Amino acid sequence: MASPEPSISDRAFINRTVEAVIRIGMIAGLIAWCFMIARPFLIPVVWGAIVAVTVFHGYEMLEVALKGRRILAAVLVTFFMLIMLVVPSVLLGESLVTGASQLMKSFQSGDLSIPPPPDSVARWPLIGEPVASAWTLASQDMGEALRQASPLLKRVGTWLLDAAEGAGIALLQFILAIFISGAFLANADAAGRTTRAVAARLAGERGLTLVAVAEKTIRSVASGILGVALIQALLAGVGFLVAGVPAAGLLTLICLLSGVIQLGVVIVLIPVVIYLFSTAEMTTAVGFLIWALLIAPLDNILKPILLGRGVDVPMIIIFVGAIGGFLSSGIIGLFLGAVVLALGYKLFLTWLKPDDPTADAVS
Repeated sequence: MASPEPSISDRAFINRTVEAVIRIGMIAGLIAWCFMIARPFLIPVVWGAIVAVTVFHGYEMLEVALKGRRILAAVLVTFFMLIMLVVPSVLLGESLVTGASQLMKSFQSGDLSIPPPPDSVARWPLIGEPVASAWTLASQDMGEALRQASPLLKRVGTWLLDAAEGAGIALLQFILAIFISGAFLANADAAGRTTRAVAARLAGERGLTLVAVAEKTIRSVASGILGVALIQALLAGVGFLVAGVPAAGLLTLICLLSGVIQLGVVIVLIPVVIYLFSTAEMTTAVGFLIWALLIAPLDNILKPILLGRGVDVPMIIIFVGAIGGFLSSGIIGLFLGAVVLALGYKLFLTWLKPDDPTADAVS
């Protein structure tokens, strides 16, 4: 028995469904294509927006001082941020290269010598005997010690080369992000209107509230977490350079990373203090110790001031965001992940508490 012919209404419904599927497919394809084209610039653009929001108040004050010349104000802010990024990077990178070159020359000339380990090293639990054995061998025959450790050194060398490549790419991304942030600042009014319009389309009447929460969270986390880590790392780097510590650039980078993931710079400063008291003059060692004692508590002083009220974010959110961002996007993801995850956390809390969008998070 033949199936009945579809009615006119059924045919119209089928036609509308097919047309809707085709339109949705075309729009989805266009969005995917646009994303593939813009993907290499996605991280610098997002980071540029974060930087622009963070420095916007300073830009506004400079614009007022320049009598409303917003383009000039944006150029000056961009130039200042480039100096703050490039100059320390060049100085610390040069110190790292110089330290590596001196180490290689000392090894090739035979001047590199390692003192024998203290007797207490062998009594360390679990690792004492192997550490004392390797240390003793290195103090007696550096060539043999390096030969035995060659497999490990190859892996470490490969990791260092990859890390150096990632650091170079991250530096370029930072520079690009600074230029993008300058463009956002120069067009701050238009960017603000666009952001509010998008938020209103996505969240209706609460869109403006979410934009305000996002702005406050980005500015507070970027200055209170990333800014404090950067300040401590730069100050520590100055101390490393003045004290003549080898690989000052690498140590400064480690200070920055440990500061972002909330471990603090103390874990780097303590070994350096011990090293200086063992190898340097007493005046240099004591001077660096005083400098380290001034740097170490800075985060406890500045964070409460810069984070501000109403944007408290649990440190586990910052830690997970920083580590996850680093694993997914490299060094720049370390900074970007902390801000983005903190932003998502605060927006989620705002969504849960519509009557109190600025309620403090429970740390």
